[in-house]
Amino acid sequence: MAFVSSPTTRGRRLAFELRNLRSRTGLTPTQAARQLGWSLSKLTRIERAQTQPKIADIEAALALYGVDTAKRAALIQLAKESWKRGWWTAYADVFSGSIVALEDEASLIHAWEPQLVPGLLQTEEYASAIIGLLRLDAESVHRRVVARMNRGMLLRRPNGPNLHALLDESVLRRIIGSHEVMRGQLSALVRAAERPNITIQVVRLDAGAHIGLEGAMELISFAEDSELDVAYAEGPMGDIYLESTEEVNRIRVDLESIRSTAMSPSASVELITALAGE
Repeated sequence: MAFVSSPTTRGRRLAFELRNLRSRTGLTPTQAARQLGWSLSKLTRIERAQTQPKIADIEAALALYGVDTAKRAALIQLAKESWKRGWWTAYADVFSGSIVALEDEASLIHAWEPQLVPGLLQTEEYASAIIGLLRLDAESVHRRVVARMNRGMLLRRPNGPNLHALLDESVLRRIIGSHEVMRGQLSALVRAAERPNITIQVVRLDAGAHIGLEGAMELISFAEDSELDVAYAEGPMGDIYLESTEEVNRIRVDLESIRSTAMSPSASVELITALAGE
């Protein structure tokens, strides 16, 4: 099932809570909508985080579901915060989906990249060389580079998520921009791997065929509930979000398979260091 864009993960968490509360009462969506005086489509949109619910609607639903005072206050506060604008909304023309909002609240980001250094770890020069291929004017290129650098700052926050990046060896050997740009990028990866919240592993070219050859993938996990986890893939035809339990688990298994094929983190850093020295 494709994930429907929501401004923040709090919006998805609120929808998740409302869906569970309604289910626990034994009410079907049709029955709940009828008792609330809503259309079925309205209730469905709220439970799927496809629309920003009014506080009055949340209060009505919680009253119907018999939610106690403390729980009701917590969910009302969550509703008030669930659609707050983040810094990334200023770059709505750059970020086409919800990926940055999801990463902003994640506890763990597990990513596989067979072609390029992950955006969260790119240097400004490397990002400029990649984005410059899009045939945009200089101002647009600069704007996209700035947005990507701001995205990378997430990993430097005190409460930032952990990142486990899996890279194909070809990512390290492909010359992007120039030899100098690549040297800087590889050195930046070595420094990044020194941070306690970042792990980098490399899949050697001689590893042979493996599931990661199908393309890049990312799993975004949240400490509060694994049911909120989202899998993500970026491609030339647009972003794809997967949130069903079956789809997320499939991506989780695929990433674990790639991880087991990769070099150890220490051996990976040694390889990156050696390539930077070349």
